[in-house]
Amino acid sequence: MKKSLTPLGESEMEILHHVWELGEATVAEVQEKILENRKVAYTTVMTIMKNLNDKGFLKYRKQGVTYVYSAAIEPESVQFSLINNLISKVFKGSPSALVQTLVKAENLNNEDLQAIKKLIDEMEDES
Repeated sequence: MKKSLTPLGESEMEILHHVWELGEATVAEVQEKILENRKVAYTTVMTIMKNLNDKGFLKYRKQGVTYVYSAAIEPESVQFSLINNLISKVFKGSPSALVQTLVKAENLNNEDLQAIKKLIDEMEDES
């Protein structure tokens, strides 16, 4: 069985998204991205990126004295792990309960509904 990923906090997810977007990034580059929306200290970003490395989400290489980080795990793997955790803990293991909640709670437009229907049709055709 595959080891489940450690749950991530909001700041950790924000930083991961920036690293995925940039491909490779230094602490300063990630801080710059976050500063577009809110204030954050360099040391805070550095600590979170180190923690993400320790948890296995990021990896780094040294370029001179600078650490250049990149993703150790693809976005889809993180998404699947977090969704499986959510299904297990919140929806008692029922994926359909999650989907029903999303459909009922969100204001899905016609385009979203059509995309969902198409995905279900494709999945049925494959099985």
